[in-house]
Amino acid sequence: MKKFVKIIAVIMALALALGCLAACGSKTEEENTAPSESDSAVTAAAVKVIDIPLTEEEYAFGVSKEQPELLAQLNEYIAKIKADGTLDKIMNAYFGDGESNPGVASAAEDASKDQLVIATNAEFPPFEQIDGELYFGIDIDIMNGFAQSIGKELVIKNIDFDSVLTTVDAGYADIAASGLTKNEAREEYVAFSDSYYNASQLIITKGDDTTFDECKTVEDMEKVLKAFTSSTVIGSQNGTTGKLYVEGDEDFGFDGLSAKSVGYANGALAVQDMLNGNIDFVIIDEAPAKAISSNFNSMA
Repeated sequence: MKKFVKIIAVIMALALALGCLAACGSKTEEENTAPSESDSAVTAAAVKVIDIPLTEEEYAFGVSKEQPELLAQLNEYIAKIKADGTLDKIMNAYFGDGESNPGVASAAEDASKDQLVIATNAEFPPFEQIDGELYFGIDIDIMNGFAQSIGKELVIKNIDFDSVLTTVDAGYADIAASGLTKNEAREEYVAFSDSYYNASQLIITKGDDTTFDECKTVEDMEKVLKAFTSSTVIGSQNGTTGKLYVEGDEDFGFDGLSAKSVGYANGALAVQDMLNGNIDFVIIDEAPAKAISSNFNSMA
């Protein structure tokens, strides 16, 4: 089993445990000895991904606008790993049958040393994840290789996703590497590198949910989504394209939905809250959607 799969499974187990504690906290002793059907459903429920992309996006790294030479070096490196097969090898480690790297440890930040400082939110597998003191994921592997190629130590700042771009803009990091979708609004803070991955937003539902079963195209999906009222609740990770899709965003060209939007620190918590019955659906990037759903299903 690949390392990132193991890490996600740990997150799933923790989320499940927290969900169960929340569900059981107000029960009497008699009630606890006889779990209700709804409690059993939460524990055993499977989830499914509706594999119809709602958006088309490009991932890129956000480089400090004060460092045009670094941007040029990064674009040259991206072109190189695309041409020599290194990027394919990295992708295969997380999406195919290849072996992932054993993990990357962050160097201690030291202004006296020649370092490359990246800002990330390590709760977005398979692009970035943390286990103990080691970091894993597509973005981590690319940044680690890039740092080595320019002779710098890699420093990884693990922060909230909402702060990744502003941290680079303020000069506290050189590059934002956090599964970032390119768009004009984000260019206010960083200069984007060339893209390295095509992404999209997908919907996760409970395994027995039939809301989107008749949908064949994105137009079908949008028709259903736009019919939702505020009584429907959709979860997503804070600061991500999925949340902007629900709430609407001019720069992305998203009209928004009438459904209520709820944000979470990561996608796994959103899915667990859906299984707990607090929200109806989750919208998140394709790769994390499939990774998270696969692990929830393996634990059902």
